[in-house]
Amino acid sequence: MKKAILVLISAFVAAVAVHAQTFPHGQELPQLTKPEASEWKNIGFQAIWGDIFTRYPATYSPAGIKTNSSLTLRGWRGERVQAQALVSTGRKVEGLEYVVSDLKGRKGTIPSSAIEAGFVRYVMVDELNKDGKSGCSRRPDRTQYDSSMVADVIDPCFAPLDMEPMSSRGLWLTCWIPRGIPAGKYSGTVTFKENGKAVKVLKLTVEAQDQILPAPKDWRFHLDLWQNPFAVSRYYRVPIIHKPWNGQTYDHFESMVTWMKRLDGSWEFRYDVFDAWVEFMASCGIDGQINCYSMVPWRLSFQYFDQASDSMKEIHAKPGEKEYEDLWVTFLKDFAAHLKAKGWFGKTTIAMDERDLTGMQATIAVVRKADPDFKLSLAGNYYPEIEKDLFDYCLAFRHTFPEDVLARRKAEGKFSTYYTCCAEPHPNTFTFSEPEEAYLLMLEMYRRKSDGYLRWAYNSWPEDPLLDSRFRSWASGDTYLVYPGNKSSIRFELLVKGIQEYEKNYLTL
Repeated sequence: MKKAILVLISAFVAAVAVHAQTFPHGQELPQLTKPEASEWKNIGFQAIWGDIFTRYPATYSPAGIKTNSSLTLRGWRGERVQAQALVSTGRKVEGLEYVVSDLKGRKGTIPSSAIEAGFVRYVMVDELNKDGKSGCSRRPDRTQYDSSMVADVIDPCFAPLDMEPMSSRGLWLTCWIPRGIPAGKYSGTVTFKENGKAVKVLKLTVEAQDQILPAPKDWRFHLDLWQNPFAVSRYYRVPIIHKPWNGQTYDHFESMVTWMKRLDGSWEFRYDVFDAWVEFMASCGIDGQINCYSMVPWRLSFQYFDQASDSMKEIHAKPGEKEYEDLWVTFLKDFAAHLKAKGWFGKTTIAMDERDLTGMQATIAVVRKADPDFKLSLAGNYYPEIEKDLFDYCLAFRHTFPEDVLARRKAEGKFSTYYTCCAEPHPNTFTFSEPEEAYLLMLEMYRRKSDGYLRWAYNSWPEDPLLDSRFRSWASGDTYLVYPGNKSSIRFELLVKGIQEYEKNYLTL
């Protein structure tokens, strides 16, 4: 997988104050439905292996479900394989924990450190629009949409926990099969403990197959997830020094480059925040490509600090106007020099999001005037007139590349991908989407011969993402895939599972 593209900038400046907030740890909102007592007769404490494609409600009753205390997972060496256990209780449970053992085989051991586990937490969600055709809508009045609690957050810190009578909860496990281990079966246990005493043991076997999946850094899949550093800043109360999408997220995308007009009328550009974020991401292994937004913000307003007036000012200009060209050519020349000095120019693109053809053509001309070697990217509709100009071209899911164009772009080493957003009811990655939809999306990328997939929001969290995934705009979860505290989600884990299938399909051609 080409390293995920997670860096965004809006190349204009604003200084913001970050307000401290207090967020709950290990809490959930109350469930909106009550269990049916008749379904819990004669059920004490129970743990079974469940299904990774199921979001089990907190009120789910295991009555009539076949007890399954043994599970075998199969995967290539180097692959991540997933499992979900289901814990149910008819009585009050206090201090519930789990212990995952090493998995032992004849020729070696998969250490427990290769297995990540966490209880699944519940978050509040809403729904698609009433016509069921999309999740795109402004939602200032949440009472207009049905709300429910769904299982999504995989939280390794959410233990020990207490369980109310007549309730269920999933435990998600991900085993990264070591690439260097001999093929064969490796077996161990998952033990549930209540106040330190074992109450249930499940058997787990992982069968490591002969094939070897390369390390993620060597995968061909081009995963493009747009992150929001300012959501991280707000959530963790870390101040960072405009709004390219007109403030459509809870935490606005501010500038990562400072624009300042000096007293003599010349421009100065400072890259401290941009550099710090790129270097931080690289230290995490996210170093494949840097997509820089946004030359064409939706308000077409560019802020800068004016030394003469000691204040922030705005320039309103659009592609095709001389003021726009003068402004951006000046910046892009300076930016190109900075990127070349840092060794980043070759993996940086100047990126646009859902712009029309006329605006794109005018913007491309400005970029080429500043530096003809800049790479360009667009997420939007298919425009044959500019396709050859775009190094990284991501089409809205409803569009497709012509077969001959796709083949030529592959031969030229360009990326051709697809994205989903609030517009697609299914398949998608809303918090309430069926889990298998994320998995099937990645298989669809293989079917379309796509180089990968883009999702516009990796971590644009709403106010309290660990409690409530609803937002004032769009269906729940459209703005993020993962949670604060390095917590994954069911939908993200199944997206990874789908990417692995994509890789395996190409490797077995």
